[in-house]
Amino acid sequence: MNFLAHLLLSGNKDGVVMGNFVGDFVKGRLTDDKTQNWNPDYVIGLKLHRFIDSYTDTHPVVREAKKKVAEQHGRLSGIIIDIYFDYFLAKFFPDFCTETLWEYSHRMYSMIEKNDYLVPESMVPMARAMIRQDWLNSYNTFEGIALTFHRMSRRTGFMEPIYNATDELRRNEVFYEEKFRIFFPELKRESDRFVRENE
Repeated sequence: MNFLAHLLLSGNKDGVVMGNFVGDFVKGRLTDDKTQNWNPDYVIGLKLHRFIDSYTDTHPVVREAKKKVAEQHGRLSGIIIDIYFDYFLAKFFPDFCTETLWEYSHRMYSMIEKNDYLVPESMVPMARAMIRQDWLNSYNTFEGIALTFHRMSRRTGFMEPIYNATDELRRNEVFYEEKFRIFFPELKRESDRFVRENE
């Protein structure tokens, strides 16, 4: 899943939210020795991020969606599906949150800025760009998703073919929405359970 989903699946504790938000930028095993002086909620968030990624990657509905994307985009299909699902989450945000997308996004931006000491140095430029350019609110339109893919395509040569991934979403939006609506409520339940069991 991408940034919006990871944030929403974290609950309301700042530490858990921040750990889940930065999860891709904290490498290595989260051993007790390594994390003994870290904020416990932050560690839960880091572990939650890894749980979400693993659950998503192995889910049969997600695999079906990735298989369809792979017809056009091959090994980039997992990254693309993450963005497609954030598009649907943003588009149908009232189905999953009592706040509007705008309210929620700006509350998250404030939380990230307040807890910026928890953002790994390698992620700081991206986090600042996300807030400055209001990425979370851009996910609910084709134009916003296209811009996201355009940004990603410029990062490395490996990612360059991703620039036109919005075309596949336009062609088969109903198919991907169906997969999202089956999968995301299940992911939400399992993420809530994971947090409860690890608190």
